[in-house]
Amino acid sequence: MKEHKRISTLNLILIIQLVIMIILSTVITKTISKTTKQNSIEHMQTITDERAKIILNYVHNAENTLTYYSKAEQVVNLLSDPSNQEYIKKAQAFTEDYSNSVENIEGLWIGEWNTHCIAHTNPGTVGITTRKDPTSLKQLQDAMLEAGDKVYNTGIIISPASGAQIVSMYKAVYDENGEPMGFVGLGIYTNRLVENLDSLSIKGFEHSTYSMINVSNSKYIFNNNLELIDSVVDHKSLEKICKQYKGAVNSDNGYFYYENKGTNYISIYNYIPEYGWILMIDDTKKEVFTLTNVMRLYMLIFAIVIIGLMIVFYFFNKRQEQTNKKLAASIVKNNKTKDSLYTAMFRDVLTDVNNRVSFSMDIDEMKPSKDKPYYFVMYNIADFSIVNSQYGNDTGDWLLVRTVDILKQVFKGSKIYRTGSDEFIVAIQADTPDNKMIMNNVNDAFQRLSAKHNTPVGKLSFKFRASVVKKSNNINSSVITVLKDMVNKFNGSIGLTDMNT
Repeated sequence: MKEHKRISTLNLILIIQLVIMIILSTVITKTISKTTKQNSIEHMQTITDERAKIILNYVHNAENTLTYYSKAEQVVNLLSDPSNQEYIKKAQAFTEDYSNSVENIEGLWIGEWNTHCIAHTNPGTVGITTRKDPTSLKQLQDAMLEAGDKVYNTGIIISPASGAQIVSMYKAVYDENGEPMGFVGLGIYTNRLVENLDSLSIKGFEHSTYSMINVSNSKYIFNNNLELIDSVVDHKSLEKICKQYKGAVNSDNGYFYYENKGTNYISIYNYIPEYGWILMIDDTKKEVFTLTNVMRLYMLIFAIVIIGLMIVFYFFNKRQEQTNKKLAASIVKNNKTKDSLYTAMFRDVLTDVNNRVSFSMDIDEMKPSKDKPYYFVMYNIADFSIVNSQYGNDTGDWLLVRTVDILKQVFKGSKIYRTGSDEFIVAIQADTPDNKMIMNNVNDAFQRLSAKHNTPVGKLSFKFRASVVKKSNNINSSVITVLKDMVNKFNGSIGLTDMNT
């Protein structure tokens, strides 16, 4: 009896242990699966958000380009007197020159309020009225007026002129009384943006794809199947989400599941209310939740194979630790990628100095005064295209880097910007109103740049042009335009102007 009772107790203990372990295994499996599943979704959400920022930066840069162009003197003068031949000539020349500094441009133009084109990057387009239909014309005019002093962005469309996909935008130009004189327009190809997005792979999600939809018309903007671009979505889940966000004014993100041809997918999305776009990254549930499924399998084995429970549990902890390290490493890598993308927006990769976008943002932080004015010095490599064609691009790149090295040596502590393919601007805040020392440095740098250099193809000298602008009050982007005009005017010598007089 006692022996029988002892065996029953052991069996009961084993049964209780088994039940406890099964319960623990079930609870642990659900908890870990839920956490790992959420980590995978958050990881993909982070990647989606980063790509949405890349798209926004690309569009915002284009809008800034049009804004700076709209404020140019040549544009304002022409719209104030569209029949003035001198203004027409200057505006056309400025438009062509300005467009040369804009990458991936389809077209840049100036139009009267009735859309009659009076300057265009393509001179053959000048004289054409783009919107003859009164209804279409009024819609455009009302949209520009509603935008006020901001850019009216029509979004990413298929250009009727080139048949290619572009970012299309307009901006009204107003007279002193606040009445619209006309407008400026810009088209930027999206192919460079698509190339950048395509080049960004996602570790662990090799079969993922991305797409973007305009919720206002439920049409694809981007899709890995090029035939679907500019076509209406044909999936109930996508139709539902377009309807949900149509007209929404707040940014949002999330995910949803759907089935396509017998395969279950998860779509992580980011809604961009500024333009009414939804960016999505899609992948199979099997790939996204691979780690979750593996863990479930292990925990099932743990519950069944009680004999090896401790060993398996130890193995699971080790596996979980490795997984957390991988996730942490992925987050660190994503942050580094984000920082690199941010740096690429504001730095010139070749010369490692600030670029034109950075200059446009930095001028808002510059606070000149009469006692401490700012000097802006532009150095332009004359006939730079000839240098590339005659001596090769390697020599041209060497010359750009060498130019920056000399400017850094002469203007120590000053900010240097590459604002064009062959032009650099140095921003210097003087300690005193006297410009003698600064002009000495300007001349010193000019002499060094113009001297003979030991280049990769031998000893050569290059022709430079320079100009200097002094500012004691508010600074804006027109500084670049003035510097360019002076460089062309004082060809071979150094021109100085005080923009405060």
